[in-house]
Amino acid sequence: MNSFKLVTAAAIFAAALAVNPTVQAADFPDRPVQTIFPWGPGTAMAADQIIADAVSKELGVAVTLVSTPGAGGTKAFRTAMARKADGYTMISGWVAPLVSAPASGKADWTYKDFIPLHSGVAAAFAIATRVGDDRFGSFEEMMEYGKANPGKLRYSSGAAGNLPHKVMAKALQAYGVVAQVVPYKTDGEARKDLQSGVIDFVFVNPGAYIADKDGFEIGLVLSELPAVKKLFDGAQNVEDVDIDIGLTGLGPLGWTWWIVHKDTPADKVAVLQNAMKKAMNDESVKAKLSAIGWTPLEWDHTQYDEIIGSVSTQISSMGDGLIWEEEQIKKLRNK
Repeated sequence: MNSFKLVTAAAIFAAALAVNPTVQAADFPDRPVQTIFPWGPGTAMAADQIIADAVSKELGVAVTLVSTPGAGGTKAFRTAMARKADGYTMISGWVAPLVSAPASGKADWTYKDFIPLHSGVAAAFAIATRVGDDRFGSFEEMMEYGKANPGKLRYSSGAAGNLPHKVMAKALQAYGVVAQVVPYKTDGEARKDLQSGVIDFVFVNPGAYIADKDGFEIGLVLSELPAVKKLFDGAQNVEDVDIDIGLTGLGPLGWTWWIVHKDTPADKVAVLQNAMKKAMNDESVKAKLSAIGWTPLEWDHTQYDEIIGSVSTQISSMGDGLIWEEEQIKKLRNK
């Protein structure tokens, strides 16, 4: 009889776990949770702080960001993975250390080596010219000029070889346009040279655009997501042009997906997933993120493999765009 009661109680408890994830770890968390953030202070950290504050409200304990920059974001990942997998360490999984670094052989993990909690935010890129540049009536006209005059157009993606460079090279390859990338240490330097006519176009993210709308003419938003188009005030995006650029979903964006160590206990993972989902579905949180130029993402942990898997494939394709650009520039120089 006692055994029967024990089995029945266990069955009832198991059913409660399925219905309410918070039952799974009634005493978790009972102290602050840390999120390892892979960059230094900036708007990316501000976006993650908004999310951390919202998750903190759901969990009932402080969620603090620990800035751990270095090695293209991989230092943060190694720091987090060296900690105990007890649910008290989350990782702000930005695309560079989560997908790009493994794809280029700079990390010994893949996105499958982590447990997803929820998607975070995305920073979209757009190709912009300076306001008042009347040489071209549209982005398409600039591309026509570039195709007819290989190597004449000059542009900046910030640092050479970064994600914006890969995205822009992929777009230019689709148009058959060979342009010269000019690397800059800071985006501000590139935008200054854009205004003075030293370069013809630059990448710009929503935050920079919102801060200086009078300084940019948006030619093409490099995403098909409606929320991204809205941040750029309805400028044409990749779905509005006749050429298939091959950029969809999160592939052409800078983004984050909050994750934990793969050995984190399932009951604690469930609590964190539940808190993240509630936080990211909060309309006030979405509004705060949008206000500083970030696109809130709504994919939950069940969509992680599908979404991130396609990003990994696209990043490899964008790498091919860089190779194509380099080859074409070499051919021009050797003529």
